[in-house]
Amino acid sequence: MENKPIARALRLLSQLMELHEVNPFKIRSIANAAFKVDKLPFPVAGKSFEELEKVDGVGKSIAAKIIELLDTGTMVELQELLAATPEGVVEMMGIKGIGPKKVAIIWHDLGIENTGELYYACNENRLIEAKGFGLKTQEEIRKAIEFRMASNGKFLYAQIEKEANDLLDQLKNLFPGALFEFGGEFRRLCEIISELVIVLGSRDQTIAFDSLLKSEILNNITANGNHISGEMPNGLLVDIVCVEKRDFYKELFLQTGNDEHVAAVINRMADVIDQPESEELIYTKAGLEFMKPELREDDTFIARARDNALPKLISYNDLKGTLHNHSTWSDGVNTIEEMALYCRDTLKLEYLGMCDHSKSAFYAKGLSIERVLQQHEEIDHLNKKLDGFKIFKGIESDILNDGSLDYPDEILKKFDFIVASVHSNLKMDEEKATARLIKAIENPYTTILGHPTGRLLLSRKGYPIDYKKVIDACAANKVVIEINANPFRLDLDWRWHQYALDKGVILSINPDAHRNEGFLDMHYGVIVARKGGLYKEKCLNALSLQEIQQYFNNKKG
Repeated sequence: MENKPIARALRLLSQLMELHEVNPFKIRSIANAAFKVDKLPFPVAGKSFEELEKVDGVGKSIAAKIIELLDTGTMVELQELLAATPEGVVEMMGIKGIGPKKVAIIWHDLGIENTGELYYACNENRLIEAKGFGLKTQEEIRKAIEFRMASNGKFLYAQIEKEANDLLDQLKNLFPGALFEFGGEFRRLCEIISELVIVLGSRDQTIAFDSLLKSEILNNITANGNHISGEMPNGLLVDIVCVEKRDFYKELFLQTGNDEHVAAVINRMADVIDQPESEELIYTKAGLEFMKPELREDDTFIARARDNALPKLISYNDLKGTLHNHSTWSDGVNTIEEMALYCRDTLKLEYLGMCDHSKSAFYAKGLSIERVLQQHEEIDHLNKKLDGFKIFKGIESDILNDGSLDYPDEILKKFDFIVASVHSNLKMDEEKATARLIKAIENPYTTILGHPTGRLLLSRKGYPIDYKKVIDACAANKVVIEINANPFRLDLDWRWHQYALDKGVILSINPDAHRNEGFLDMHYGVIVARKGGLYKEKCLNALSLQEIQQYFNNKKG
């Protein structure tokens, strides 16, 4: 065994000891030994205990640990500390800019147990609340995590939306007369993008191809057939498909839908149109209503397109209000009044649903019963002076381990609506997690089931649930299911929207905003809702102020 793995194991041991607040002297001695072993001019393997203990900075205790490591491949003390530490917490110690002391605060004080949760906390401005952290440290940690995420080759749609559109604009400026459009995952509005596909239709394919190959518009440019491949500065792979103008729409169709969708459409044609003048002609030839790019996953909507019964997909302008938002009363950045005025005057919405955290969410300054009543007084005061706009009294009530909600009934009934969400104990098995959600859904005060699986895209899988049982329970109890519009969540997954709609469940596009800018995430909620086939008649916050007031009254009645 080389010295570096031994030094690495000793270093990890010292970090875990610091994390668990073991004797500081012991921590320093092991950390010092790790440094010394790494720099030794000879390998420690093959050395006897007596030889090792005489090495400067090692001594008897650490010599014994090295011998144990050489003989067994590990150390009992290290394994015991690893067993007492969540795997995600160990991973966090590898992030540049935070050591064991800061990780301990993040873990113990904020209840964060993995990198994904930490990244989400940075974006929600929650880290600056912790002792020893400031805005600068929070930003450095966020950037370090983004760098690690980028190295995996996958990006959230929201992370690369602007850069992708900027690249398309650059291409259009390079080739003014050419046809351009995104294909692939980006055009289908997928929540995760692993490659950006662009179709280019030029009057002279060869000239366009050669010009791109010689350009510096991408890094690491290579050619393969009629494809130009490269990378954007952030590491996202790009594939530009160059064709003659007359072949543009056929190639765009082939490059947009996934393989199953393209095959399902082509199989319906007696013969393929060689040079269609639009994508609409391709679908007409297949006996189908034109399908928006976001619906081109598999054959999910093929039967409806055949019957000319595709939904009129919801648009951003259909939204009349915003529900599930957090103010300075819990872990938000803006006051209720600031958020209300922004929604009314900038976003031109009709209502705002405040849903600060409930009392069990101590890490997010959850509201005690006394503070709930104080907040309600403030909302009553604001509603008297806000003209043509209403603030609804809501709460994001934690779903406790047994499925109950986080306040007694006499407090729950004081709210206009309640978003019930899981924030703790995310490691239940499917049966227990499902039963927990169903009990919360059956609570007569639950209005909306918030981010049903708790997932954080590219960071944390959601807890396992039986989707059908949960959705069926929502249908039976007339509980709305949230499409959490935060681009890290987008939960409920769009793949289950149709099942919910077929069962008669209403969905709600909620930004989970913690600052005014967070309301803009409804854009991403609409995108993912369109992928799932949502239409405004089945979206809670597409109701007008008068309609949603009646909805809440009926639910409480």
